[in-house]
Amino acid sequence: MFEKIYHNRRVLVTGHTGFKGSWLSSWLLDLGATVAGFSTNNPTEPSHFKLLQLTDRIEHFEGDVRNKGSLQKAIGKFCPEIVFHFAAQSLVRKSYEDPILTFETNSLGTLNLLECLRNQPSIKAAILITSDKCYENVEWLWGYRENDRLGGKDPYSASKACAELISKVYMESFFKNNGPNIATARAGNVIGGGDWASDRIVPDCFRAWSNKKPIVTRNPKATRPWQHVLEPLSGYLTLGQKLFPVKSKCKNQSFNFGPQEKVNQSVGDLISEMIQYWPGAESKVQQDIDSSKLESTLLKLNCEKSYQLLKWHAVLDFSETVRLTGEWYQTFYNKKHTSMAETTSRQIQEYTEKATRSNLAWTQ
Repeated sequence: MFEKIYHNRRVLVTGHTGFKGSWLSSWLLDLGATVAGFSTNNPTEPSHFKLLQLTDRIEHFEGDVRNKGSLQKAIGKFCPEIVFHFAAQSLVRKSYEDPILTFETNSLGTLNLLECLRNQPSIKAAILITSDKCYENVEWLWGYRENDRLGGKDPYSASKACAELISKVYMESFFKNNGPNIATARAGNVIGGGDWASDRIVPDCFRAWSNKKPIVTRNPKATRPWQHVLEPLSGYLTLGQKLFPVKSKCKNQSFNFGPQEKVNQSVGDLISEMIQYWPGAESKVQQDIDSSKLESTLLKLNCEKSYQLLKWHAVLDFSETVRLTGEWYQTFYNKKHTSMAETTSRQIQEYTEKATRSNLAWTQ
């Protein structure tokens, strides 16, 4: 799998205590990698990171990407060969409440990491994860391509656009002929088990249903490119595989990772699909009018470049995406298993088997 590029490799994941970072760390361990993580020690409660017992399975560096010194120290000690950069302030509403923290973490944090990459010879490849919201959203029906205009009308989106621009500067100024092969990755809205962040529709639903309360959402008509967390992670791992060779055709580029076309569904459709995994749940949805204007209503990605250069595409349809998500939370809340690490690994295996049946190149 991934041509065994991760087997016995030293891989650093920033933001490893978060939702996507913890899933990737678990998958990397399954692939035989030696994994280290760098993150502030403030996961959510409950915490996917804690449920996976990753503290006992990887080397953990506690620190903030806003502090270049602590980041440089961790990288110098671990000497990674591949880096996945997830560390971020990832919530739109919080970006309005604390724009300085958002820009410092997402933009300055990316700059600090790039400087560390420039000064660490052990690193051969680095994937910097930004967001689909880095594009200047004009609410059109077509998917945004990697060469479309960057922008952002809210602090979160703008901070991710800034991270992309900073990365581009380093690609052209410092990594064009020397240093590690780097690329940025932009993914659509990710769902899956183990996400307990505030102000996100999936954990908000299961928190509400477990407490017999109605769902409160910003805009039930907003359309998003929903995808299971394992979809973009398989893309990031594929990108890392392609970047590792010295003469990589993928270096200094950006890639979109999104779902199948029909997975672009409204928030209301997502709630209606998920409710079947919580029998007796309150189906009433309340709209948060005050927050409904904080985000755009229509957003799509064009992933043709990832298909052409990486031979990557999503494999799950909308129902499968929701099923994996719903079953994970159902298992957690019903306490059918004592170890959610087992459930997480089982879902990685199930996803891998489906990708293999779909003849995706990364399964080789």
